[in-house]
Amino acid sequence: MAADSCAYPPLLHPDHPVATPTSRKKYLWLVTFAASAALILCVAAFLSGSSSGARRTDLPGNGASEPRRRISRGPAEGVSEKSSMGLLRSSPSYPWTNSMLLWQRTAFHFQPQKNWMNDPNGPTYYKGWYHLFYQYNPASAMWGNITWGHAVSLDLVHWFYLPVAMVPDHWYDANGVWTGSATILPDGRLAMLYTGSTAESVQVQNLAFPADPDDPLLLKWVKSESNPVLVPPPGIAPKDFRDPTTAWYVPSESAWRIAIGSKNDSQRHAGIALVYQTSDFLSYELLPGVLHSVAGTGMWECVDFYPVSTESSTGLDTSAAAGPGVKHVLKASMDDDRHDYYAIGTYEAATNAWVPDHPEKDVGMGLRYDYGMFYASKTFYDPVKQRRVLWGWIGETDSERTDLRKGWASLQTIPRAVLFDQKTGSNLLQWPVDDVERLRSGSQEFSNISIPAGSVVPLDVGTATQVDIVAEFGVNKSALAGAVDAVAGYNCSTSGGAAGRGVLGPFGLLVLADDDLSEQTAVYFYFVRSTDGSISTHFCHDELRSSQATDIVKRVYGSLVPVLDGETLSVRILVDHSVIESFAQGGRTCITSRVYPTSATYDGGRLFLFNNATGVDVTAKSLKIWQMGSAFIRPFSEHDSVSLH
Repeated sequence: MAADSCAYPPLLHPDHPVATPTSRKKYLWLVTFAASAALILCVAAFLSGSSSGARRTDLPGNGASEPRRRISRGPAEGVSEKSSMGLLRSSPSYPWTNSMLLWQRTAFHFQPQKNWMNDPNGPTYYKGWYHLFYQYNPASAMWGNITWGHAVSLDLVHWFYLPVAMVPDHWYDANGVWTGSATILPDGRLAMLYTGSTAESVQVQNLAFPADPDDPLLLKWVKSESNPVLVPPPGIAPKDFRDPTTAWYVPSESAWRIAIGSKNDSQRHAGIALVYQTSDFLSYELLPGVLHSVAGTGMWECVDFYPVSTESSTGLDTSAAAGPGVKHVLKASMDDDRHDYYAIGTYEAATNAWVPDHPEKDVGMGLRYDYGMFYASKTFYDPVKQRRVLWGWIGETDSERTDLRKGWASLQTIPRAVLFDQKTGSNLLQWPVDDVERLRSGSQEFSNISIPAGSVVPLDVGTATQVDIVAEFGVNKSALAGAVDAVAGYNCSTSGGAAGRGVLGPFGLLVLADDDLSEQTAVYFYFVRSTDGSISTHFCHDELRSSQATDIVKRVYGSLVPVLDGETLSVRILVDHSVIESFAQGGRTCITSRVYPTSATYDGGRLFLFNNATGVDVTAKSLKIWQMGSAFIRPFSEHDSVSLH
C-alpha cells in the first residue's frame, strides 16, 4: 500500500545544461576515384590546419585538461555510430564497480552475450521461427568489423543466440555487412538484400539467400554471384546509398519494388528515398523521380515503407495494395540528428509517389516513433498473429571506456506492435507485443491515491528494477479550468525537467529511484494552456538525476501526446534494469531512456508517485505493477531443437 506523502524538495535538483560483373566494377572504380580525390584534398586541408597550430585530439579518459573532439569513426565510414562520444569528452571517469556494471545487463530486452550491437536487420518469420539479425562486432564493445549477428525465437521474447549469419568476406562487403531487409516470396523462398561497404568504402546493395531453404534456423547463407546487384546511380555519392527496404509486390507491373535511402545536397540538403523495380532480385530498374523527398532533412538511413489499415486492428503484409482503408507509412532514420521520423500518407504505385496526409508533419519534420534513445528501427509483418512488429536500436549514453570494461554495448527495444490510431486519424500506436506479458508475475494494485501539489508518494512494492507498470491519472477539472498561468511555450527537452514547477505539472512516476531520491528517473505529464484556452499535454522523461555518475549523458526527452475529450491520462512503463520504455495514451507517444543508476540497483530500486505542480492536485486512479521474469536469452543447443519441437 502507499505510504504517506513526503515533502517535495528531494526531487529538486540544480540546473543542468540541455543537454561483380565487369561493368559494375568499372563504375565503382570511377566512383572510388572521385571519392579518393576528395578525400586527398580533405586530408591535405586537415594537415595544413594541423601544422598551423591545431591541437592533437584524444580518446575519452586520457586526462586532457579541456574538451577535445576527434573524427568519429562511424560517420567517416558513411554510417551512424555512438552519438554520446563528443558530449563526454571532458567527463571524468566514474569509479564503476563490477557489481554496478553487471546489474546494467537487462533481463528481458534482447542483447548479445557480449560486444557491440546496433541496427536490427532482416527481421522475419520463417518456418516456425522468428528471426532477428543485427549489426554486430564480434571482436569488441566498440563499433567496427560489422557482421550480422543472429537469434531466433518462438514468441519474440525468449531468444536463442545462433552463430553469426554473414561476415565481411568479399570485396563488395569488405568494410562491413550493413543494414538490410528480408522479403518472403509467395512460394516461401526468402530473399535478403543488404548494404555492403566495399573495399573502397562505396555503398552497394547485395543479395543473399539461405544455403538450405529447408533449414528453419537459417544457419548458413549464400551470397549471390551477381553481387553487387546495385551500385550508387549517377548523382548519388558513394557513401549515400544504403539500407534497402523489404520489397513490396506491384501486380500491375508483375514486379517487386524496394526503396533505398539517400540525400540530394543540390536540393537544399534533401533526404530522399529512391525506388528500384525488379522481377528476379538480380536485375533492377531505377524508377523515375523519387518515392519522396524532404528538403533540409539530410541523409535518410534505414528507410521503411509499409501499409497500415485505417479500419481494422490487424497488421498488413508489406505488399498490401493502397486503396480504401489503407494508408502507407514512410519512415526514415535521420543521419543528421539520429532520430526516427515517420509520416502517414497515400501511395500511388503508377506514379511511384507517396504524399503525406499532413505536409506540415512530413518525414523528418513531425512525428517520431520514439522521443528518447531509439534509432535505426525496422518493421516486419508477422503472419502468425497478423501484426506489424517494430524493432528499434537502443544505444548507450555512457563512455566507450565503460563499455569496454563491461564488455558489451547496446540492446534492442521490446518488439512493438504497430497500428494506425483510428481515434485521432493522424498517428500510429505502438504497444509492446502481447507475448511479453508472459513474463508478468506477482502483481500489486492501487487505486485512487491522492497526490497533492508538491508531494512525493512512495509505493510499497518492494524492489522495482524489473517491472511492468500500468497507471491512470485523474486531474481536478475545476483546477484545470481555473488555471491561467500555464506556460504555452513548454518544451520537454528545454525545460527544467521534473523539477521545473508549473501550475499544471509535472506529475507522474519516479522509477529506478533509491530511498532518498538521490537517484530517480521521472516519467511524467505536463499540461499547458494555449492562448485560445485549450489544454495540450506533454509527456516526458527526465534523466537528469537518473544516476550519480558523471561520465554519462543525461537528458530530458519528450513531446506532445494527443489526449481526446473524455480520455483518462494513461501510461505503461517497462523497467528493465538500465532501460525504461514508456507508452503514453495507448502508445501515441513513446519514450526510451538508457540510464545507469549507482544506488537504485538490485534491491535498492524503488517506485514513487509525484506531483510537482503548483496549482493542481492529482489522483492516481488506478495503478498496477507486475514483477517481470527473465527471458533467459541463451545460445541454442541440440537439446532445444528436440525439446521445443
